Amino acid sequence: MKKIICKVEYDTDTAQLVAKHAVGTFGDPAGYEERLYKTEGGKYFLYMVGGPESAYATESIKRMSAPNAEKWLEENK
Repeated sequence: MKKIICKVEYDTDTAQLVAKHAVGTFGDPAGYEERLYKTEGGKYFLYMVGGPESAYATESIKRMSAPNAEKWLEENK
């Protein structure tokens, strides 16, 4: 997925996957997955996707600061 936020392109195909966190099992309508990425320029973003009953029923990208990315990593070990 590719999204431009504040004139910066965030692309899951070209960024480095840092970590991922899944809730539920495959096919679970309330299940979802979050993937933390880092761009070549050092910017972090979170890609989110889930089932129709999850908080991420529509796939999305959210930019993250480095401290928030570190916090996300700690919380999702």
